Amino acid sequence: MSTITALGLVLLVLMVAVGGKQGWSAFWSLLLNFGFLYFAIILVAFHVPPLFVTITTGIIILAVTIFMGEDDLRTTVTAFESALLVTAVLILLIFLVEHWAMVQGFGTEDSDDLEGMSILIGISYFKVLITVTTLSTLGAIAEAAMAIAAGLTEILSTHPTVSNRQLMTSGMTIGRQIIGTTFNTLFFGFFGGFLALFIWFAGLHYSLGTIMNNKIFVAEMIEILISFVGVLLTVPTTAWIMTRRRTKITEN
Repeated sequence: MSTITALGLVLLVLMVAVGGKQGWSAFWSLLLNFGFLYFAIILVAFHVPPLFVTITTGIIILAVTIFMGEDDLRTTVTAFESALLVTAVLILLIFLVEHWAMVQGFGTEDSDDLEGMSILIGISYFKVLITVTTLSTLGAIAEAAMAIAAGLTEILSTHPTVSNRQLMTSGMTIGRQIIGTTFNTLFFGFFGGFLALFIWFAGLHYSLGTIMNNKIFVAEMIEILISFVGVLLTVPTTAWIMTRRRTKITEN
C-alpha cells in the first residue's frame, strides 16, 4: 500500500466518522473534482480552448462541491448562484490583472528542470494561467458561499418573520466572522507550499525587491489575492441572492 493510498483511507474513515453520510458525500465529491481537474488538463493538452475548459470545468466543480455537500435546496441553490456570479466577475478581473502582470510561463528558477526540454507546446501560456488562477479560487468561493447560505437558511428556519434588511445584515455579520479564518487559511496554505522556495531565496540572498518581482512569487501571490477578492465578493452576493429568492417565494 502506498503512502497516498494509506492517507486517503485515513481521510475517508475520519470523514465518515465525523460527518456521517455528508462526510461520505464530501469524500466522493473530492474524488470527482480531482477527476474533472485531470480531465481539464487533458483537454487543454489536446488544444481545446482553455477558456471553454475553464468555464465548463468551473461550473461542474462548483456544482459537485456545493450540491454534494448539503441536502437543503434553499442553501445549495443560493450558494451555487452566488458562486457562479462571483466566478464570472473574477474571470474578467483575472484577465485584466494577468495581462498587466505578465507572469505566465516559467521563471528562471525552473531552468534546471526544463533543461533539454522544449517549451514550444503550441498552447498560450497566458490562457493556461487564466485557467489555473480561476480554478484555484473555486474552493474558497464555494466554501464562503455555503457558509453564508447555510447560516441564513438557519436564521430563516428559526425566525421566518425576519425582515429582508435584517436578513441582509445577518449575512454580512456571518461573512465578517468567516473572512478572517478564510484569509488565514489561504495565506498559510500559500506560505506552507512555498516555504522551500522562500528558503531558496534566502540562500541565494535575494533582495526584497527581487522577490517581489520574481515571476513565480508574483503569480502565486496574485492567485491568493484573487481568492481574497472572491471571498469578499461572495459575502454580500450570497446575502443578496438569499434575500432576493426569499422575496420571490413570498410574492408567489
